[in-house]
Amino acid sequence: MTGWVKIAGLGPGSDDLVTPQVSDALAAASDVIGYIPYVARIAPRAGLTLHPSDNRVELDRARHALSLAARGHKVAVVSSGDPGVFAMASALFEALEYGPAIWRDLDIEVLPGITAMLAAAARIGAPLGHDFCAINLSDNLKPWALIEKRLRLAVEGDFAMAFYNPRSKSRPEGFARALYLLQKACGDARPVIFARAVSTPAEEIRVIPLNDALPEMADMRTVVIVGASNTRVIEGAPRPIVYTPRSVLP
Repeated sequence: MTGWVKIAGLGPGSDDLVTPQVSDALAAASDVIGYIPYVARIAPRAGLTLHPSDNRVELDRARHALSLAARGHKVAVVSSGDPGVFAMASALFEALEYGPAIWRDLDIEVLPGITAMLAAAARIGAPLGHDFCAINLSDNLKPWALIEKRLRLAVEGDFAMAFYNPRSKSRPEGFARALYLLQKACGDARPVIFARAVSTPAEEIRVIPLNDALPEMADMRTVVIVGASNTRVIEGAPRPIVYTPRSVLP
C-alpha cells in the first residue's frame, strides 16, 4: 500500500513546541484529520484536505483515517499534546483491531508530542520530579466511581498527580468532588498548580495550597497538577518554583 497514517501530537499550543518530525509529516500529508480546534492549527495549502470533526467521534475519525490511507492517501491524524495521552492513538488502534484485515497492512506511526502536563510542569519547575500519575477526570468514557478509586489510590501511594479535562460546562461538579476528596484525604496544604492554556498568549499559571483550591479555578483548557506530600515551593519572582525531590527519606 502507498498510503500511510501518522498519528501526530501538536504539543500544548505554541508552534515552537511542535516537533520537527511532526512538521515533516504534516508537510507530506494529503489529508489532516482531527478535532475542530486542532485541525484549525494547520495552515491550508494546495494538495491538502482538512477534515475537522466534532468531539466524541474519535472512533469514526479513526476509521475515516484508515479508510483514506487504504485508498492511498497520506493521512495525518492530529491531537493536541501527545497523541498517546488521552488522545487519538488509542482510538485509532481500537479501530484497527476491529476493522478490516487489510488495514493492518498500512504503514502506521505514532509521532510523539509535548503534553500539556509536561509543558505546565516545565513552566513552574519540576513538580513531577519523582513518581507521578496522570488521570483524566472526564467521566464520558469511564464511570465516576473508577475515577474516585484511582484518586484515593494515588493519594495512598503519595503520587504527584496531573489532571486532564478537569471541569467542563456540562459537568462542573466532577472537579468539585475530586477536590473535596483530595482535601479530605490529604489533609495538608501541598501545592496545586492550575496551568491554563500553557504556551499560548492566554497562558495563566497559579500555585494554590490544596486547602484553598476552588473548583472554578479550572476549566477544560486547564491542566491541574497536585503535588505529593514532599513537594516543595521556593518563593520568588516572577512566580514560585515548585519541585518534588527525587529522593524520599525513610
